[in-house]
Amino acid sequence: MKYKINNIAIALFTFIFASCEDYLMEEPYSQLAPENFLKTREGIESLLGATYASASNMISNNSIYTFAQDEWITDIACQSGDGVHATALQYMNYTWDPTVGLLQGQNWDYPYRAIRNANQVLESLENLEASDADKSLYEAEARFLRATCYLKLYFKFGPVPLRTSTAQDLQLPRATEEEITSFMESELLATIPNLPEPGDEATYGRAHKAAAQGWLVIYYLNTKKWQQAADMAGMVIDQWNYSLFPEYEDLFKVENEQNEELIWVRPAKTSADRRASNSWMNTAFPEGFAKDPRTGLEFSNAWRNWPNESRIRDQFYYSFESDDKRKDLILTEYINNDGELVNLLDDNDNTRSFKYWPDPEGINASFGNDIPEIRYADILLSRAEALNELNGPSQQALDLIDQVRERAGLEGLSLSQFTSKDALRDHILKERGWEFYSEGKRRLDLIRMGKLISNAQERGITNAQPHHVRYPIPFATMDANPLLEQNDGY
Repeated sequence: MKYKINNIAIALFTFIFASCEDYLMEEPYSQLAPENFLKTREGIESLLGATYASASNMISNNSIYTFAQDEWITDIACQSGDGVHATALQYMNYTWDPTVGLLQGQNWDYPYRAIRNANQVLESLENLEASDADKSLYEAEARFLRATCYLKLYFKFGPVPLRTSTAQDLQLPRATEEEITSFMESELLATIPNLPEPGDEATYGRAHKAAAQGWLVIYYLNTKKWQQAADMAGMVIDQWNYSLFPEYEDLFKVENEQNEELIWVRPAKTSADRRASNSWMNTAFPEGFAKDPRTGLEFSNAWRNWPNESRIRDQFYYSFESDDKRKDLILTEYINNDGELVNLLDDNDNTRSFKYWPDPEGINASFGNDIPEIRYADILLSRAEALNELNGPSQQALDLIDQVRERAGLEGLSLSQFTSKDALRDHILKERGWEFYSEGKRRLDLIRMGKLISNAQERGITNAQPHHVRYPIPFATMDANPLLEQNDGY
């Protein structure tokens, strides 16, 4: 049995370019005969659009299930209420197993769907009626998307089956560590020459050189290739015109999308179909929220307030330095529908992240805030971390961190504060938590610094064990492929 796509199905369910984020939205397209569909630019761009959509989880909910699960297991976030709670509890208590639905759909199926589509794009280029330049670009984009999907799979599950052709058998064993890591690195490096410079891509949301470099920084950092991480982050800093957006509190608002700090995002769109939208705020509003007394934000009748409640842990809130502006996006009190002031602090981890500030045009559970995956702040802090791992505390590393701290309204750091590599590493972990909460980075940060399990155990989660640094391969996938071996401990 071979791993192939039916061209008729492609023709019926594909994605086409329109403008900006519309490229990542699903639309039916069936104007061409199946046998000719992938010989045209329209056909290839439709299939490539489907690849982008699956790679970004744009055909499922765009916020709650794509990153919240990786914060439920950390010292930053937790969840209560609604039908989601039973699943969230498994993450928070470290009792998850291969039957958890999020592991199959969100974490395994969507990346492999994108990989399948990318392979089909690559295999169709030979017969494509287009210029060599267009073919080179499509090839680079497909390889970029395929590589980033493998990165996401690898950092969740470890080595996975390496599918590089639709002609491979349906059942494949897991790749070795060397095979999968070498493939991801070489693929991303190979795409850079043929991708456009940032800002020159044909449509917002498509791949560019800085995005490939940014994913390489993430790869190098989390595989502890410190010199490569430092060098690649330095290239992003030196080659392009990215900078920190002036106000952290405004960075994530809809009206400031495509700003100078955002290198790669998961695009969202306000739509009656919320699958391609950002639904975070519907879980962030506390019960009976009417108004934020600090900013004056008032709840709109067009929005919805779900019983699915995403919370920030009190201990994390109290970890911020007193003058840190970044904590302003954590709601600690509100006025309810009865006009009463309700305090959320010291109420069983009940503060809320308002990082994805409500879209004024939001409808029901649909908001248009893009969710960042790579920001310039991440590049700065990643280079600082890599330099520290290479040489210990240095003024060069502190200067990078201080750029991020300055925007947060904080004083610069002094070398005298850090007497060892371990001391600065611990501070960088704190800094990354303050900077990137509600962006899904905490799990990998804690794993990389060897603190995921100890951190959980310190919170009283005795179930947390070393094997939990990887998730189990989903049950349905294991059942369908007898060549797979499950991760240790499951």
